[in-house]
Amino acid sequence: MKAFKLAFRNLIGAGLRTWLNVGILSFILILMIMQYGIYDGWNKQAVTDMIAWEIGSGQIWQEEYDPYDPFTLEDSHAPVPSSIQNEIEKGNLAPVLITQATIYPDGRMQSVLLKGINIEQQVSDIPTAKLEGDFTEIPALIGRITAKNAKLKEGDFVTVRWRDVDGTFDATEALIVGVFDADVPAVTAGQMWIPIERLREMTQMPVEATILIADQEYSWTGSEEGWVLKDHDFLLKEMREMIKMKKVGGSFIYVILLLLALLAVFDTQVLSIFRRQKEIGTYMAMGMTRSQVIKLFTVEGAMHSFLAVVVGAIPGIPFLLWLSNKGMAMPGDTEGFGMAIGARIYPAYSMGLILSVMLIIIIATTIVSFLPSRKISKMNPVEAIKGKLQ
Repeated sequence: MKAFKLAFRNLIGAGLRTWLNVGILSFILILMIMQYGIYDGWNKQAVTDMIAWEIGSGQIWQEEYDPYDPFTLEDSHAPVPSSIQNEIEKGNLAPVLITQATIYPDGRMQSVLLKGINIEQQVSDIPTAKLEGDFTEIPALIGRITAKNAKLKEGDFVTVRWRDVDGTFDATEALIVGVFDADVPAVTAGQMWIPIERLREMTQMPVEATILIADQEYSWTGSEEGWVLKDHDFLLKEMREMIKMKKVGGSFIYVILLLLALLAVFDTQVLSIFRRQKEIGTYMAMGMTRSQVIKLFTVEGAMHSFLAVVVGAIPGIPFLLWLSNKGMAMPGDTEGFGMAIGARIYPAYSMGLILSVMLIIIIATTIVSFLPSRKISKMNPVEAIKGKLQ
């Protein structure tokens, strides 16, 4: 305890040099917590949005289906088993039939995935209730990104061309009955949603589906031959790995800033030991061992980080709380990322995140404070009192 008191008194006595180091460390501390909080908030929002709009509590795929291989769509459909059909009637599963199609807005040609879905489904947040009604044309829902790219809006008509199960092309008019907004490109980009019964009739695939979206009430038995369960670990893996990569890549700038701050602390310790030779010699002459003096100077240097935590908390806590409430606006072209990302990201700060960042700075500062302090072990007390280093 005496070493801490003495180190604190010496640190405060150093004046401006101490507060410059503390200010830099506290600034980096706030930036690091903000940075990692933004990534954690993005991950949390993305998972929530993907569950609500796209994957539910999991998906059941027809065994031939591969979302990254459009050539599999011709074969990735099968009749829904009776056991699964019962769950659909209970509302625990939402079947989706997928086929490739082409739309011709204003004479232009644009490829889309034509997806049939139950109008009554409640598993996904897609507003399928808008598809209900007696329409002569095919009622269709599109997302914001598709509407923007195709320059379509609610009430517009567009020609749709597709191929049925025999490979025969057909075309008709579709009426855009709604444009919905979601932060999940997998449901808004290059997608057109229509009633599944209409799509089954158009493609001559009665009672067939490509995937089924499950809710929390559904329990997979594994007995449905030709169908494979894809859980959250599988469906969210790519998105989580992408965010992890961005977190690692975004850390480099803060590592550089931290290294610069630690260099300042290192230089301060070296200068302090050089200028305080007489003081060090006096400590040794009064009975302090070399290890105790090294400990004193190490604690003194490490205390920069503790002061940084205290000083950084004054502006940091209100700033980070404000940012978590207001969110961070993202650029307007984030929809082109192909990932679930909202217009605003709300940072998420966990106690583990805050403590880990604080611990990193404290440990790093302690190490760079100890390194120059080792020189004290080679000092002769008499020469040190005279102000001469050996």
